[in-house]
Amino acid sequence: MEGKTLARIGAIVFVAFAMTATVIELTREDEPARPAPAPAFAPSVDPLRAEQRRCQQLGEAAVRDAECLAVWAEARDRFLGRVPSGTASRDEE
Repeated sequence: MEGKTLARIGAIVFVAFAMTATVIELTREDEPARPAPAPAFAPSVDPLRAEQRRCQQLGEAAVRDAECLAVWAEARDRFLGRVPSGTASRDEE
């Protein structure tokens, strides 16, 4: 066989494979989405989270709200793994 003939056969096989894959994909029926299993327990309500939501709803006014500033400080301490500043022990006593 010549090189041109072999290239043509390869191209035909490739096109046939691509067409077959396209037909299979187009005729395949989608599986219905399975519903996620319901949690076995109700998540605990975090008061810090609720306060964060309240501050979020305040928008720019939250910057001037003392409670929001305290909530953000507590959330930052919790995230960084620090002891909250109000309960820190002093070494000098």
